[in-house]
Amino acid sequence: MLKKKLMSGFLAAAMVASMIAGCGKKAGDAETTKAAETTKAAETTKAAEGGEEQTGGYDDIIEIEIYDAAANYNGVQPGWFGKVLADNCGLSVNIIAPQVIGDSVYQTRTAEGNLGDIVILNKGDFLDCFNAGLIKDISAEIVNCENIMNYKVQIDNYNKGLGLDDGVYYGIPAQMTDTSPVTLSGENVYSSIWLRWDQFKGIGSPTITDLDNLLDVLAQIHETYPTNDAGDPAYPFTLWADWDGGDNMIGIANVVQLTTWYGDKVKESAILKPDNTFTAIYDKTAGYYKITKFLNDAYRRGLVDPDSGTQDWNSVMNKISNGQVNLLWYSWQQGFWNSTDRKNDGTAFAVIPVEDMLYYADADNYFGSTRVWGVGAAVEGEKYDRIMKFLDWYASPEGLTYAHSGLKDFTYTVNEDGTYTQINSNALMDNLEVPEIYGGGGYNDGSNQINQWLCEAICTNPNTGEPYSVSEWASYKAANMTQMKAEWQEMYDAETPVDWMNKNGKLLASPNVQVALEAYDNDMSLIHNEVNNKLCEYTWKLIFVESDEEFDAMWDEMTEVLDGLGYKTLYDFDTANYQKEVDAKEAAKAAAGK
Repeated sequence: MLKKKLMSGFLAAAMVASMIAGCGKKAGDAETTKAAETTKAAETTKAAEGGEEQTGGYDDIIEIEIYDAAANYNGVQPGWFGKVLADNCGLSVNIIAPQVIGDSVYQTRTAEGNLGDIVILNKGDFLDCFNAGLIKDISAEIVNCENIMNYKVQIDNYNKGLGLDDGVYYGIPAQMTDTSPVTLSGENVYSSIWLRWDQFKGIGSPTITDLDNLLDVLAQIHETYPTNDAGDPAYPFTLWADWDGGDNMIGIANVVQLTTWYGDKVKESAILKPDNTFTAIYDKTAGYYKITKFLNDAYRRGLVDPDSGTQDWNSVMNKISNGQVNLLWYSWQQGFWNSTDRKNDGTAFAVIPVEDMLYYADADNYFGSTRVWGVGAAVEGEKYDRIMKFLDWYASPEGLTYAHSGLKDFTYTVNEDGTYTQINSNALMDNLEVPEIYGGGGYNDGSNQINQWLCEAICTNPNTGEPYSVSEWASYKAANMTQMKAEWQEMYDAETPVDWMNKNGKLLASPNVQVALEAYDNDMSLIHNEVNNKLCEYTWKLIFVESDEEFDAMWDEMTEVLDGLGYKTLYDFDTANYQKEVDAKEAAKAAAGK
């Protein structure tokens, strides 16, 4: 099963907007609360059943189960978003999260023939469940879902990839966009170097040429700023292990994502190079080796948090919010620190270019991400009716506004021209208290634990003419034209990081396409799992060895072990499989004149 990143209360790339936007009490009424130790699901449902504040007119609340490969939370959706679902959809959502309770739940529930009322799966598992008869044919109902069918091209593309006839629908791709397969929206790529602007300036704002030079800069920052304001130890690198092996990759996520700094993209057991050729993941000339060695060098210089490898993402998230992390590498992570106040006073994180990097970035998810939504085959009657209404609502301007922009007069206000302005940008990181009218509790505690969307935040809200993503609002851009941003633009002679990358030939944008890839059979799945587990085990050891000699000896040992597990067979399968995707990307580029 996939182990998707993203975070307690809200992560994917789409949740970036919600994280950046945050939300909280009305101005002047915000206060920090501790993370709830138990959910307020029962209270939320009771409030939703009260009647006066409901907008859907539901006399009863139906509980449904969502089997959710993206979720970092297991249980009934609590808090303000739980109330939103009750009020607008008449639903209480019980999330089954394999990332929390273990992958064995997938085997158990599929064997029982009922994975969930709604399923959110990676494409390989969705195909398996489709072939096993666990997914419902939603053809007759989805055509009446006006909001979902705004993405008919994308949905048709996916279902035809399942071998279905025109007009037959079983799956809905996650995180679709309304842009194009070759559009790269936004100001930032998914992974790059983010440093605290005040700390970077504090050591003289040096030009960074390569990874070795980056370590020199980080060593200066660590020496100058060894703790946060409270005196807790801070490190450039704080690593975590609970996302390893997910998102169509093998190996530890903290290495895999950083290979994109040099144009490499991990595709299961293979690495796709910038020239569209493949190489083995253990190739010493490729990105996985380069980044693992880089992290080992960082460790040997005292720049890696000693808790790395044993802590989980939630611990890291708290350290970011506490100011104990000097470097971020996911664009969405800055949402746990970069409040409006910190941008204004110059203590926020900013992208710092490294001159020899070639940043790989996937174009907008026009056809959707690596996950798919579906309805369980056993769902019938009123439950089925409400599920389809929920899915259509989730793709509606109202649903997308809740998902990506928050609550009116609470996370944003409406301007005279109908556009939005963000308020309470620190609500996510400080878990600000939500007024009872919205369900009460902390904002982070009650945020959308489904952690997966039908449509990305970059889609245009027809009510405003602007994207749902807070960072793309004109009001946000105007408010965030801070001295810090002006200094950045002057230093790098660019409007945004993506602008700098384009100007300097440092961006490798990969078209978004959808290709029906062959699923692993049982034998190949066994090889894949064994290779992944052993690669992860060795990689964590490699990060913490004490010498170059020990590193290379262990790497050679790992290579021999992986080959003994059948790695080359897996590699041959994966390269043949993903060559189809490479060919489709080249066709998309040609069609777009790129």
